[in-house]
Amino acid sequence: MANVSVYNMEGKEVGTIELNDSVFGVEINEHLVHMAVVQQLANNRQGTQKAKTRAEVSGGGRKPWRQKGTGHARQGSTRSPQWTGGGVVFAPVPRDYSFKLNKKEKRAAVKSALTSRVIDGKLIVLDELKLDEIKTKKFQKVMDNIKVNKALVVLAEMDKNVILSARNIPNVNTAQASDINVYDILKGDTLVLTKDAVAKIEEVYA
Repeated sequence: MANVSVYNMEGKEVGTIELNDSVFGVEINEHLVHMAVVQQLANNRQGTQKAKTRAEVSGGGRKPWRQKGTGHARQGSTRSPQWTGGGVVFAPVPRDYSFKLNKKEKRAAVKSALTSRVIDGKLIVLDELKLDEIKTKKFQKVMDNIKVNKALVVLAEMDKNVILSARNIPNVNTAQASDINVYDILKGDTLVLTKDAVAKIEEVYA
């Protein structure tokens, strides 16, 4: 099992914690990690883009000039794709880009992402993260103490004070241990977990 240092909110090391190898020490499956990220981004797409085909553009019902004798190339409509104001060939239409991954694949991808953070030394464990009020400055001080700029902060449970304090800080996102996903884990430079969040993740994914 990997041993990771545990820090307090002042940035001082206060102990170590053993991470479960079945969650934080698995063999990394890059393909599944890639698929999980692609799925997350695809599922977030609205898919509402739309352009008109020649059948949908208004006008163009009359032949612009007679077929022969004008010196022009023959044309049947002023709304053909080659005309200004014409329709679009193979125009995009609203569609659903989402696709599914199996539960086992999702779990394996999350474990791979967590393991990669441990291997890269980009995982920080806090003994606790509690704020007595909603104050961005106080949360920022904690981030400065542990020398973190861009991070995903994972909490064991919903903590309104922490989540709202972190909301206005660029490049810092918060999540609950039960809601983590591969994209958010890899998007931040550092993964910050509380000890309770580590226990919750091991409970869910072990």
